[in-house]
Amino acid sequence: MDMQEAATRADEILDDMFKEVQPEVQWTHGPTTTGSCDVTRRRAVMTIVSAERRGNFLGVVDRSWRNNGYRMKSVNNDPDVPAMFAQTKDGFGVSLIVGGEGQVFFEVDTPCVEESEVAESTTQATAPTYEGQELIPRPNIRSPFWSAGAP
Repeated sequence: MDMQEAATRADEILDDMFKEVQPEVQWTHGPTTTGSCDVTRRRAVMTIVSAERRGNFLGVVDRSWRNNGYRMKSVNNDPDVPAMFAQTKDGFGVSLIVGGEGQVFFEVDTPCVEESEVAESTTQATAPTYEGQELIPRPNIRSPFWSAGAP
């Protein structure tokens, strides 16, 4: 497997996970980075996930990962900035980190593979892409379910 194939696999991991989140959330691509033999793909959730619904969201992702055979490596249960870290059967590291204002970030880190060029993801983001901006803004899309103030 080369770095492009690994990046494509990382996209598949993220695509599959987002399909399991219902009702769906809107997301945008974060930066893709490469190391000497690995790739990291990132996505930021632009849907506002309220503090009251955060546990539901984390539960959906946790179940998805476990149902897909991922090994849970670590869980941070901090109420303001929770995080989950897992590993796929084929050695890809998967993480969910809740950042400022409850914004949810996903990362997939590939194992070390054969060096190659890596193209940007071909998966279409479901939120604006914020191209040309230095930073992705805080979540700004409301959902009747995920943004609700009641659990």
